[in-house]
Amino acid sequence: MSDRHFYEPTKGHGLPHDPFNAIIAPRPIGWISSQSGGGVLNLAPYSFFNAFNYVPPIIGFASIGAKDSLNNIQETGEFCWNLVTKPLAEKMNQTCAGVGPEVDEFQLAGLTPKASSVVAVPHVAETPVAFECKLSQCIQLTTAAGEAVDSWLVLGEVVGVHIDKSLLKDGIFDTAAAQPALRGGGPADYFTISETLKFQLFRP
Repeated sequence: MSDRHFYEPTKGHGLPHDPFNAIIAPRPIGWISSQSGGGVLNLAPYSFFNAFNYVPPIIGFASIGAKDSLNNIQETGEFCWNLVTKPLAEKMNQTCAGVGPEVDEFQLAGLTPKASSVVAVPHVAETPVAFECKLSQCIQLTTAAGEAVDSWLVLGEVVGVHIDKSLLKDGIFDTAAAQPALRGGGPADYFTISETLKFQLFRP
């Protein structure tokens, strides 16, 4: 067996950069739009994001700390997920800025809020794919010992789906053509995918 680097996270990893994020990678980005009860818009990316159920479709993201998105969603019960594509990566990065809750990140990044069909929260007009969501659960995470962690898992049922028709090939969503931007493990690392990297495995 090859040499292995072993560490217990509570005692530190002993490396220049925490490898955890790099191992669970590349990760889809939860680009979440929300709005306060007073109508102030918020748009923020979350790198701890994924899909959790087919029927009904449920997606979720983790907010490390009680951030504006979490507060807005708890207040209104609604949010949207917006696909981050490679052409939109710079705009997404601008919405990472640590600004106050009164700042509209749509305006900050030069993006257009588009009215949704089912929920009151707008989505990003420039993205080719967006999900409209209603809050299903908000769970504060705990350690194995049951101690509360300053992170919340926000789960939402997808109640509306917007897809640019150019990405539907023979009725199948063309993942590579969408050029999804995916978060890597380094402090500035992102990836995307291409058709040449695809391989197929059919279930036995």
